[in-house]
Amino acid sequence: MSSLPTALASCDMLLIDGLHAFDFTFDESGLMVECMDGRQHRRWTFTTEQIATAVGVGDEWLVNDAQGEHRLVCMSAFRAPDEENDEPDLDEPADR
Repeated sequence: MSSLPTALASCDMLLIDGLHAFDFTFDESGLMVECMDGRQHRRWTFTTEQIATAVGVGDEWLVNDAQGEHRLVCMSAFRAPDEENDEPDLDEPADR
């Protein structure tokens, strides 16, 4: 299993304590996650030490802070494939 910092560097979305979070920052100062839970704005901040000591269990990571244990799942967001340009290239001769 890779480390949580490695997983965070390659993911687009987090699941934290069951909530989907697209708005997160992972850098040398640690991990900061924000999301909306209904009308409530939620924010989590983890230090680099907390991230480094996270324990991987299956596809989840258990991270502890002053509020207790949090479950993180690193996910990749689904993206539509790049669409081919349907217009003919003007530099190519037209088929006859």
